[in-house]
Parts: sequence; structure tokens; C-alpha cells
Amino acid sequence: MKQIAIIGQTASGKSNLALKMAPKLNANILSLDSLSIYKEIDIASAKPSKEQLLCVKHFGINEIYPDKEFSIFDFIKIYKNAYQKSLDDNKNLIIVGGSSFYLYSMIEGLSKRPLVDDISLKKIEQLMQNREYAYEMLYELDSKYMEKIALNDTYRVRKSLEIYISSNLTPTQYFAKNKKQPTININDIDIFEISTNKEELAEKISNRASQMIKDGLIEEIKFLTNRYKSTIKPIQAIGLKETLAYVNGDISSKNELQEQITINTKRLAKRQKTFNKSKFKSKTTLSCFEIEKILRSD
Repeated sequence: MKQIAIIGQTASGKSNLALKMAPKLNANILSLDSLSIYKEIDIASAKPSKEQLLCVKHFGINEIYPDKEFSIFDFIKIYKNAYQKSLDDNKNLIIVGGSSFYLYSMIEGLSKRPLVDDISLKKIEQLMQNREYAYEMLYELDSKYMEKIALNDTYRVRKSLEIYISSNLTPTQYFAKNKKQPTININDIDIFEISTNKEELAEKISNRASQMIKDGLIEEIKFLTNRYKSTIKPIQAIGLKETLAYVNGDISSKNELQEQITINTKRLAKRQKTFNKSKFKSKTTLSCFEIEKILRSD
């Protein structure tokens, strides 16, 4: 079984290339997209259409509802399932998307988290009622680790508490005893990064923002906020947070909404490029056309 990864900046054409190449390579697709994971978020995530999902078997899309917690450990479970199903069906696997932190984490490895029993969970819930106190307690115990975590980062403060309460070890001590275990060996996967022209990418990003609004992005955020709390984690994603601001009257027009989504998406694209450059040394960076040509010749 062969595995390849296609990474790159948002709107660079990754998903379209994967969909085009999947039949040629006899492959399933695993989405590396932190928003496509969620059901009911279709427009903001720019996930493949229902027809495309029927044509090629996908994993990592429509896995959970937006009000459920999701972590890299959950993604690894999805990857393992995608790998096994592809192996069973004699298929290859294309891993594709812009959330390449997931891919990096699987290659670099993660330490197994401690099990949290009911007694520990109750204590953690009590401590989290006063997050500032919990943060200060953890900082006093392990300043080296906690100085990398902001006070308002509720998720990471909670995870740090889980480690300490469940294992009776500070995070630094715990990770020293529990070394990272890679999920994917870099030698078992070919990583292709799509290179993009800055001006062309900016135009694609702007056009995508415009199209999302035309396709019903405003209606999607209204549906999500009516069904769930507006504080759920996915609504902080680019596209959704700006649209919520528009619905709340903080953004005055659709033109301004498109502009804000475009500006923030360009910033995301810049961060993605920097991350991929610094984290993936063994990768092939070429245009979309050149990558397709290589894959077709395999």
C-alpha cells in the first residue's frame, strides 16, 4: 500500500488534485482539514460536494457534530481507520489538506495521554471553574511548560490539568517519562507541497470568499448559532467568525464581510507556508501541474 500527502496553502488546489488523482492511483482520500471534520459545516469548510464524496471514499469529513471536542488524538484514530480500510480494500491512501499540523504530529509523534478517571474528572471540573487559579497553580508547579500556554487558552490549560491530576506528575515530568511515538514513518510517505504564485493565490482566496457568501455562508452561520452556542470552537474558524460578526452587526456589508474573510485567509495562507517550510524537510515542492505529472507517471 502506498501513501502520499498533498499539502499547501489554502485555495492552492490540493483537494481538486487529490480528487483527480484518486481514481488514477486507486486511492482513498483522508482529509487534513480541521473544519471539514464537522458535520453541518459545508460552505465555510469548502469540503467536497456530495457527488465528489460518492465518487471517492473519504475519511476525515463529516466525522462529528460541531459541539463535540476534537483533538489530534481523535484524528490519529481516523487515520488508523483510513489506513486499515484502504489496506483491506487493496487501495492506496492520499492524505490531503491545509491543516498540516495533523500530518506533522503523526510524523513527529505524540506522547500518550493519561487516562482520566471519574474522580480526577470531577476535580478537574472544579479547578476549571476558576481558570486563573488553575493556571497559576500549574505555573508554580511547572513554569517551564506553562510559559508556553496563555491564560485564556482554556483547552491547553485543561489538558495540562488532566496530566497533573491523573498522573501526579507535572507536564514536563510526564512528557520526559512518556516519549513521543510516531504514527507515520516519514520513509513510508511521499509529501508533495503545492507551490503557488502570490498574486494568483490572492485572487483565488478572494474569489472563494465571494463564492462562499453566494452559496449561503450567512445562512450556514445562522443555522449553526441557532442549533448550537455561538461559543463552540468551530465558529472561531476563518469564514465563520467573520460571518458571525456580520450577523451581529459588527460588519456592515457583504463587501466588507468578503474583504475581512479574504484578509484573514491570506494571513492563514502565510502561516501555512511558514509552517510547511519549517516542519517538512523531506518534501517535494512543485506546481500543481508538475505534481500531477509526477503522480501520473508513477
